[in-house]
Amino acid sequence: MIKQIAIAFLILAFTACGKKTAQAPPPAGPVAVTTTVVTESNAVYYDEYPATLVPLNQSEIRPQVTGYITGVHFTDGAKVSKGQKLYSIDQQLYQANYQAAAAAVRVQQTQLAKAQKDAERYRQLDKEDAIAKQQVDYAEAALAAAKSQVSAAQASANAVRANVRFATIYAPFSGTIGISQARLGTSVVAGQSVLNTISTDNPMSVDFTVDQKEIFRFTQLQTSKSLNDSTFSLAFGNDVYPFYGKINIIDRAVDPQTGSIKVRLSFPNDKQMLKAGMSGTVRILNNNTATTVIIPHKAITEQLGEFYVYVVGDSNKVTQRKLVLGKQLESNIIVKVGLKPGEKIVVQGVQNLKEGAVITTDTAQAPAAQPAKK
Repeated sequence: MIKQIAIAFLILAFTACGKKTAQAPPPAGPVAVTTTVVTESNAVYYDEYPATLVPLNQSEIRPQVTGYITGVHFTDGAKVSKGQKLYSIDQQLYQANYQAAAAAVRVQQTQLAKAQKDAERYRQLDKEDAIAKQQVDYAEAALAAAKSQVSAAQASANAVRANVRFATIYAPFSGTIGISQARLGTSVVAGQSVLNTISTDNPMSVDFTVDQKEIFRFTQLQTSKSLNDSTFSLAFGNDVYPFYGKINIIDRAVDPQTGSIKVRLSFPNDKQMLKAGMSGTVRILNNNTATTVIIPHKAITEQLGEFYVYVVGDSNKVTQRKLVLGKQLESNIIVKVGLKPGEKIVVQGVQNLKEGAVITTDTAQAPAAQPAKK
């Protein structure tokens, strides 16, 4: 009996100890973090847009007549001038057709001359009242018909003569011609066969799209007379094209599907470094002279696609605040909305914080203004 009482006493003692152990731990102390004071500075940076290089003018060379190529009068990839002969197509058939059409014109002109003489003779006889009026009318009708037949024959001859002219293909403008798709003896079909492509390449156009919200900004950039020469530059990876561009045109309308609009720049291309079809990055120097809030990027926390910082308030308690961010500048980032100069934020130790946490601080140096990348 005494043994059973002792066992029961031990059980009660262990139970009491377990309840005491399960009690909530005492409140944690302040979280050690590093903070900085938000300041403003003049941020110099580039906005970047993916872009494609396109020629200002480009045209496919197609034949206007069907036949065999009898001459190629240029070197692939060469510079050509407007009006320069490019291709010849066999003219024998078209020349023969033109000769036949010209002969038909001469026949109709002979018939017209006869009808003209008959009409003049009948008119004279009519004045002398020596012929029936009906005969005069017939002569006048024959003359009108002869004139119409001459006009029709001449039109037909002109059409055939145009085919003779189209058998020789000339450059529509000055530019660079590509690799020929047709060689001597190739059979080509009018309006279908692509013989070559000619394009201009100096200057070279660069197309990219911007959000419709930026139309006003780009319109100002297009009309401004005081832009920095380096406002518009072009990069390929880490390599920056050594010449600067300018806005050539802003498209006439916004794409309703994407809410964006196309902008076209032009760049000098004297050294032929730019080729149509290349992909690059347009870099536009930010021309905003107003000061900007810049903070270290490591101060940012992200939750479900939204960005926050911890702002230090009274009694060293932190509050989470939502931000609207701008351009990232290396290790720093521009804050468009959400912070004011003079406020204090946490830049290190944010992973240990939650809303309302109390902190103990070390102060970090505010980020310096970032120069534009070259």
